Amino acid sequence: MTRHIGILLFDGMEELDAVGPWEVFAWWTQNFPDDGYAATTFSLDGQPVTSAKSLVVQPHHSQGTVPPLEILLHPGGRGTRPLSEDDSHLAWLREQREQVPLITSVCTGSIVLAAAGLLRQRPATSYHTALDRLAELDPTIDVRAGERYVDDGDVITSAGVSAGIDMALHIVGRLVSAERAAQVRRGIEYDPALV
Repeated sequence: MTRHIGILLFDGMEELDAVGPWEVFAWWTQNFPDDGYAATTFSLDGQPVTSAKSLVVQPHHSQGTVPPLEILLHPGGRGTRPLSEDDSHLAWLREQREQVPLITSVCTGSIVLAAAGLLRQRPATSYHTALDRLAELDPTIDVRAGERYVDDGDVITSAGVSAGIDMALHIVGRLVSAERAAQVRRGIEYDPALV
């Protein structure tokens, strides 16, 4: 049975927060279908979303039609500000927590997870300028500055923008193997020279 990785799309999301992990997951699942995973995207209503820097993206599904998920990825970006105060969105996230084995976020997506109460008494990270906000939302969070991603078992948060690529590769390695993650990394030619 295929296990689905769903990337949530919304107006004002940071483009690379969604597209970076998408590249990793799509390359992996399309080149290694026997691993049993498939990547997809969805928005609230299935309609196109306009990202933070004006890129328009057409999702595959709506929240109502997306298949049951094994992994849910919540991007960040300026669109997380209204989402972190949207009671219906926060309630939906809490429902997902009950059904989805692995919840992940990139950048300020962790702010929304925190607002929903999903990071209580957990280690987590976010975009570097949002770390104080993360601590303000929930003082029980063990805020990890300077970490590309924080894996706490059934919840993984990553720092900003390009850190989502590192997190996605970590997930591939965790779900399959370090060798598979290395194959994906080679396939997408991701080899940053870190300063």
